[in-house]
Amino acid sequence: MAKIHVLDEHIANQIAAGEVVERPASVVKELLENSVDAGATKIEVSVEEGGLLSIRVKDNGSGIEPDDLETAFYRHATSKITHGRDLFQITSLGFRGEALPSIAAVSKVEVLTASGDDGRGRRIVIEGGKLCAHEDAASPQGTEFVVKELFYNTPARLKYMKTIQTELGHISDVLYRMAMSHPHISFTLRHNANVLLQTLGNGDLLQVVAAIYGTSAAKAMLPIQGESLDYRVSGLISLPEWTRANRGGMSTIVNGRFIRNYGLNQAILKAYHTLLPINRFPLVVVQLEMHPSLVDVNVHPAKLEVRFSKEAELYEFIETTLRGILRQEVLIPQVTKQQIRRGDNSSFIQEQFLFPRGPFKDEPESEARGTQEKADHTSVSGKPSAEEDDLDAPADIQPGQAPELFTEVPPLPDAPPPDQATAMNPFQAFALDRAEVDERPSPTQDAAPAYRSSNTNTQVRESRSSYKAAVSSNGERSWKASSLPDTAKLAAAVKSDASMPSFPELSLIGQHHGTYLIAQNEDGLYLIDQHAAHERVNYEYYYEKFGNPAQASQELLLPITLEFTPSETEKLKTRLAWFEQAGVYLEHFGGQTFRVRSHPFWFPKGDEKDIIEEMSEWVLSERSIDVGKMREAASIMCSCKASIKANQKLTAQEAETLIQRLGSCRQPYTCPHGRPIVVSFSTYDLEKLFKRVM
Repeated sequence: MAKIHVLDEHIANQIAAGEVVERPASVVKELLENSVDAGATKIEVSVEEGGLLSIRVKDNGSGIEPDDLETAFYRHATSKITHGRDLFQITSLGFRGEALPSIAAVSKVEVLTASGDDGRGRRIVIEGGKLCAHEDAASPQGTEFVVKELFYNTPARLKYMKTIQTELGHISDVLYRMAMSHPHISFTLRHNANVLLQTLGNGDLLQVVAAIYGTSAAKAMLPIQGESLDYRVSGLISLPEWTRANRGGMSTIVNGRFIRNYGLNQAILKAYHTLLPINRFPLVVVQLEMHPSLVDVNVHPAKLEVRFSKEAELYEFIETTLRGILRQEVLIPQVTKQQIRRGDNSSFIQEQFLFPRGPFKDEPESEARGTQEKADHTSVSGKPSAEEDDLDAPADIQPGQAPELFTEVPPLPDAPPPDQATAMNPFQAFALDRAEVDERPSPTQDAAPAYRSSNTNTQVRESRSSYKAAVSSNGERSWKASSLPDTAKLAAAVKSDASMPSFPELSLIGQHHGTYLIAQNEDGLYLIDQHAAHERVNYEYYYEKFGNPAQASQELLLPITLEFTPSETEKLKTRLAWFEQAGVYLEHFGGQTFRVRSHPFWFPKGDEKDIIEEMSEWVLSERSIDVGKMREAASIMCSCKASIKANQKLTAQEAETLIQRLGSCRQPYTCPHGRPIVVSFSTYDLEKLFKRVM
């Protein structure tokens, strides 16, 4: 007796519904795609109880012809493709003909449609896949699709549904993606008669982003535009200061279809290289246009994933275009007020600045009053008067006094050979230059502060330096000198790229809590994270050095020994060549022990072993070698180890040198981990805080 038989059409549709109609959001997605394909310019979506009770989608598209209305609910009935070759040039959102019969099989469906503007239309009612009514009815041009009691005849699928808020969240996400994919269409979403989304449909993508994510997000967006022989890209990307905790804000759209593609997301994140903090993601809407033959959309049941014919070229195009846009911006975030909404009322939270109530330490009360009166007469532009220039000099720096951080620095025992040695540490140059100050007139006779001498600045510009934290004999931190990138070379490289904006010229004011440098210019006030700034300077230096590490390797008199677990040992034996990419020559010494025979001389002194151990962990965790990733990871390790830390007092010379080095960097706005380096307060914002302007 035959055991194989053909399933009943109704059962087959219910099974197919499990693939196409996963939840209420799937119904909304399929109906929206049909409305867009019908040329609608206005689409209204109304749902009740998260879509489980009712889903209503109404559009003003071309409608369905009366003779086609019943046929549209047959399996694989479609008007989008005719021949097999059409699958390779799909220009519509829907094409399989599975959505309507799948939806009708697991719900109660009512459709009212008209293909003309004469008011004559057709109405059809289907419950659980059975035709209940098919009749003439009055209707404006377009289609109104009502789905009630979804999954009423499939209890297993109904039990799978989540809470109302969860299902509503998925429906909202579908509307958001569709609105960003088609900004020329007006979308409205209502839940239980409450309007959740409404777009104008005027083609302005920025207004759509504002309607979805808010005006604050829209203000942080940058427009993108690019074109190659095969691709055209447009859309919006957020400034690095505006990030989200997940990839939910990354929308990639191909030929009007929202898709999910890991490679595209990675290309976008690479464009933000070192601009984003760890585990933070940008808000982007990337719209790609290409010939339909270059993309295959028929590879996923829900059509959310696609396959590209030229993946490598596309990813490189996206990364290059977005990186070029970001390089043109001055990425210094400005402090803004936070707004709290309570119903129809809104209030602002003012940033609070804590000022000492009384005079400064060792400052007579009369002088404090005089200082306050002088500040009250400052011009509206925020520029100090000529008689206030001496306030820029920190009170704890005296002429002829060498910087305390370098008074106990011993000579480097393992300095490189003379042909590899770098120029004098600028901070040492500062100390030497301070000795000449004694022969100069006193500050009361010389208008310019000692640490602003032209001789000092010349030595700073011509030298290469770094700060290296070490522990002195009394347990306090001192600084060792190592090399830094040549400021002149970096500045020339930055200036050679006309698309890159120049870093603002800043005048140092002082230091806050040993952590933040305070500076100013004619535009306002700037706060600089000294650790992040030094980390960026060191990162660019070490990244350049790791580009050719073999020439900088030096043999060690006392090799560094490292021990690993048995499994790690076997793995490292096969990956010793990886270390050579960074100029580190590691060899197996027997058992579970390895020894470092040589490493680049410019490794941060005292931290060589820690850096090589971290490199070993990185090598063990990676599946395949990538010279670029190896170079970057090693650069970040070295830069973090060699950078000054928070709560570290800097002299004025040290702080000014750090600002100069930062301004010479290729990307001076974020540290290698993506944290911001500089934040600014405009003069206007400060004047508003002090009620100088209303």
